[in-house]
Amino acid sequence: MSAQPQPTSLISPEEYLAADRAAEYKSEYYQGEMVAMAGASKEHNQQVANIITELGSQTRDRDYIYASDLRLNNAAISSCAYPDVTMVCGPADLLADTYLDTLLTPTLLVEVLSPSTADNDRGRKFLFYRSIPSLRYYVLVETLKPQVEVFSRIDAENWNFCEFKGLDVIVPLPALDLFLPLAEIYRKLRFNSSQAEH
Repeated sequence: MSAQPQPTSLISPEEYLAADRAAEYKSEYYQGEMVAMAGASKEHNQQVANIITELGSQTRDRDYIYASDLRLNNAAISSCAYPDVTMVCGPADLLADTYLDTLLTPTLLVEVLSPSTADNDRGRKFLFYRSIPSLRYYVLVETLKPQVEVFSRIDAENWNFCEFKGLDVIVPLPALDLFLPLAEIYRKLRFNSSQAEH
């Protein structure tokens, strides 16, 4: 999903949560700044559905897969976001308040890129995500061509990066005993021949 900055003064995390819960639309939060989320394209939504279906078929009762309506919190850097896909190994650890609608311990996060979100997803959002100790993988999925980028945690400070291209490629996620075939991620999406190869 794309984010559109709102011209507001800085607010506290508590003020953000109260406003976000009361609003008719979702907003993310970055160190005092509340950012409204714009709608997503048909292709974006299809990819999110494909990824959730594929991960769900491999994990069954083992893990929990959530779509973009679950808020993610990182109090260490005072930020909240709505990842496109979130996976949690084991029971979800939630923010200890009466709402229980904000996740603290993701294992895998997926963002489907668009021209308006790619820089943020690779920059500020990855800074937010990689500081979450439970996170093992951060996956970025292109919309316009079959290409996936995977950041995998090596240790507390370091990440490995791999890029996967082409509909015949399978993305391995060995730390979670999972894999993501690009043919499944891009199921029902149309590409011309040059896009499908690169």
